Amino acid sequence: MKTLQHITCLFWLAGLSLVQAQDYKPSTSNQAGKAFPQVNAEGQVRAQISAPEATSVKLDIGGVKYEMTKDAEGVWTGESAPQDVGFHYYQLNIDGASVPDPGTKYFYGAGRWGSGIEIPAQDDAIFALRKVPHGKVVENLYFSEITQQWRRNFIYLPPGYTTSDKSYPVLYLQHGSYEDETGWSSQGHANLILDNLIADGEAEPMIIVMDNGYAYKPDAPKEGRPESFFEEVMLKEIIPMTDAEFRTLADREHRAIAGLSMGANQTMRIIMNNLDTFSYYGGFSGTANFGMEGAIDVDTFLNAAFSDGTQVDEQLNLLWLGLGTKEPERFPKTINAFVDMLKAQKITYTLYESPETAHEWHTWRRCLHQFAQQLFKD
Repeated sequence: MKTLQHITCLFWLAGLSLVQAQDYKPSTSNQAGKAFPQVNAEGQVRAQISAPEATSVKLDIGGVKYEMTKDAEGVWTGESAPQDVGFHYYQLNIDGASVPDPGTKYFYGAGRWGSGIEIPAQDDAIFALRKVPHGKVVENLYFSEITQQWRRNFIYLPPGYTTSDKSYPVLYLQHGSYEDETGWSSQGHANLILDNLIADGEAEPMIIVMDNGYAYKPDAPKEGRPESFFEEVMLKEIIPMTDAEFRTLADREHRAIAGLSMGANQTMRIIMNNLDTFSYYGGFSGTANFGMEGAIDVDTFLNAAFSDGTQVDEQLNLLWLGLGTKEPERFPKTINAFVDMLKAQKITYTLYESPETAHEWHTWRRCLHQFAQQLFKD
C-alpha cells in the first residue's frame, strides 16, 4: 500500500511540475495587447511569429539559438531553456537574418534597438509602479562644444521638485557598454526605484543625471574605439549645465557618481581624478582594473590614485561595489583583485552581491536600490 501511495505521489508531483512548466503568461515587457512572447514559472521563454514563407526560425536568447516549429498556418512557435531572473536582450533569427520580435517593446542594448524580456524575480517590487508620489524623468538636449555634436541626457527630478524651491543632491549615473542614456530609466527603472525608496523613507530625495558615456572629438578616427572625452564632457559641460538649469546642491559633499560595467570603469576614473568634485562612488559589475591580470600595483594603477590609502579613505564618503553571483568569471576576478587592493590600502568599502543574477539589469537594479540608500546621509 505504501509503495502504491509513493508511486501516486510521484505521478502527482510530475504532473504538477508539467503544469507549472506550461503555465506561460505574456511578458511584462510586451507591447500593449500582444500575447507573445511569454514566460512560465520556470523562467522559460516562448516566442511566436507569423512567417509563412520562412524555412527556418530560431529564438536567440542567452547565447543559444532554439529551433522553432511552424504550424499549418505558417506560425512559428518555440521555447527556450530556463533563463536567469532579470532582463534579457534577445532576437529572432529568420532564415539567417536576426530581427527584433514584433511582440515586445524595444530597448537600446548590444549596440542596437531590439527586443527585451523580463524573467520575474521575487523582489520585482523594488521597481513596481506603486501608489506613491512620483518624480519626473525629463529629456534634456544640449550642444557639446567638445564633441561638436548634439547630445542628450535624461534627468530624474524627485517627487516634490516642481512644487518646492528646495535644492537637491545629484547622482550622476552611467550605463554600460553598447547601451546609452535611455538604459537606466527604461531597462533599469531607476525612477521607480527611487520613487519607492523615497516614499518609504529609505533614501534621500535626489536628482539623477543619466547621460551617454560615448563622447568623441569630431576628428576622431572612424575605425576602432577612438579616445574618449567623456570625462571632459562630464566636468566641463554636464555638471555646470545641471547646476545652472536645476536646483542642485553644487558641492562635492552632495555629488555622487556611479555606473554599471563600462560605466563603472568610466566613473571610477572620473572620481579618482576629481575628488574635489565628487565624494560618493558606486561601481556595479565593474572596476577600473577590468582587463588587467593579477594583483593591482598601487604605484601605477590610475596614476597612483590609491597609493595614499589614508587620504583616499578620508576623501570618499562611500566606496560601494556590487555584482551578481552568476556573473562571468572575468567580472568577479577583477573586482576581487580591486577589493584586495582596497584591503591592503586600508580603504573602507562596501561589497554587495546580488543573489542568482548575472551581468544584466536586475543585478544593477538591485545595486542601485542598495546604493541609493547610502547616499547623502548626514
